[in-house]
Amino acid sequence: MPNLITVDPAICHGKPCVRGLRYPVENVLEWLASGMTTEQILEDYPDLNKEDILAVLSYAARLSHVKRFERLVA
Repeated sequence: MPNLITVDPAICHGKPCVRGLRYPVENVLEWLASGMTTEQILEDYPDLNKEDILAVLSYAARLSHVKRFERLVA
């Protein structure tokens, strides 16, 4: 599967986006977290497809893989 999440400094200030479109990963995650279904997102944003949504979830899952957490004290 091609890398559907891209980073380009000229698009959305270099934030990770779906296929170089102006859909940052964070927005898609916020839509899902707010309760929108994949079907609702695809209805509202017809230039996205199901593989894009799955790529966003996979990207977020990979980011959550950490070896350890450290508490920072300010």
